[in-house]
Amino acid sequence: MLTVIVFLPLLVAVVLAVVPRCSDAAARWIWVGAATVELVLVGVVWAGYETPPPGELALAERAAWIPGVGSSYHLGVDGLSLPLMAMTAVVFLACAVYALRERHRPRVQASLFLFLQSVSLGVFAAADLILFFVFFDLSIVGMYAVIAGWGHGDRARSALKFFLYTFLGSLALLTGFIGLYVAADPHTFDMPTLTAQNPLEGRPLAGGAVLAAILIGLAVKTPTVPFHTWLPPAHTDAPAVGSAVLAGVLLKLGTYGFVRIAAPMLPQAWRGWAWIIITVGVVSVLYGALVALAQTNLKRMIAYTSINHMGYIVLAVGAAGLVSVDTAEPRAVAVTGAVTQMVSHGLITSALFLLAGVLYERAGTYDMHAYGGLAAPAPMFAAFFAVGALASLGLPAFSGFIAEFQVFAGSIATAPVTAVALLGILITAALFLRAGQALLTGPTTGHAKGFDDLRATERWSVGPLLALSLLIGVLPRPLLDLVEPAARTVVDLLGR
Repeated sequence: MLTVIVFLPLLVAVVLAVVPRCSDAAARWIWVGAATVELVLVGVVWAGYETPPPGELALAERAAWIPGVGSSYHLGVDGLSLPLMAMTAVVFLACAVYALRERHRPRVQASLFLFLQSVSLGVFAAADLILFFVFFDLSIVGMYAVIAGWGHGDRARSALKFFLYTFLGSLALLTGFIGLYVAADPHTFDMPTLTAQNPLEGRPLAGGAVLAAILIGLAVKTPTVPFHTWLPPAHTDAPAVGSAVLAGVLLKLGTYGFVRIAAPMLPQAWRGWAWIIITVGVVSVLYGALVALAQTNLKRMIAYTSINHMGYIVLAVGAAGLVSVDTAEPRAVAVTGAVTQMVSHGLITSALFLLAGVLYERAGTYDMHAYGGLAAPAPMFAAFFAVGALASLGLPAFSGFIAEFQVFAGSIATAPVTAVALLGILITAALFLRAGQALLTGPTTGHAKGFDDLRATERWSVGPLLALSLLIGVLPRPLLDLVEPAARTVVDLLGR
């Protein structure tokens, strides 16, 4: 089943690319159909999922691949990966619906996004480090093509900056993976085996060096301060669907690596670096929020809030490394909050970037001061933006509140000083209220005059993302029941 889920979008992408008679309209609907099938298949896996024993993966599939270096084709899921696969399927379906009106090479665009969906799902399902790296690296190539091919502004420069930054980060990540392979006995790239072995236990210098390489690679992808500078221009110049996938899915490839690879495979080094990781998380939270507050470009503002929200995740997984006798439960809560935040941010920020794309499609600018009083000519846009803003700032009844409450409850109980990051929530509230006031309220001025309200494709792409955030905020139990056992396993592994 996992092989079908991972490679079905790639198969459809190849068919679209090589069949010249496929019309543009057919290609758009084929993309929607394939994304819908993917969501159904992931839903079937979720419905039949049973929590595996600690250290094992559900629905494991394995075959020989590169046996000379101990690498195999190994897939599997657990409570860390399955929620992210579901979120990925939802975001890509939303983008497929949003792009139904695309006029610029829609067949090629559909093929490229199906390819991106395949490699993104592959990262979350991979249980072998080399397989993980292959999918991880291919996502960089796919997003580079999206920005360069369908972006606007200085898209060539932004795409190149994105590629060089993230590719160099991936080389650091590969170096760390090779360090784990060399330390393992017998040598292997199998992720469950490496987690069970803890190959660098008792070797703090080597473990710290390997962890540093892995952290740099994942921090660039996340991104955290100071590796964040590629993100704002990439988002600003990417198309709306590109920004939605980049923020909603591809940033999670880095944060997922923290909880899947770095922390459980290098627990001793992670504990030693815990305060550094916490500091990076706090700085990212506050820096991302403060710089977002200074923006007048809506898309750049949303991009900086992603740095802020990724900082919450880094803070939580850093706090999980502060091991003491009486903190196991709050640390598990923090890890649960981190995974929930990955899902929540994917849904909410994807919706906000699609809404920003509506502004650019109508008027060709993201400048918030070029609009005013949008609530009158575009009440549905105003309502959706207001809901997205409230969800992003962590208002109760939305998924962001569930995630951030757990992140801070677990982190502050473990290390009270992390309460300083609560200022990030206050600043985020201020910046979204300011943006909403500039865009939606007051007399109708500038580009808001004659502004067309949301079309059907825009409503049916953004609406379900926000509705899912509301559903998780009101009924979080199905998601938390999936994540909590895996979070406790991560905490147990860190305590070794």
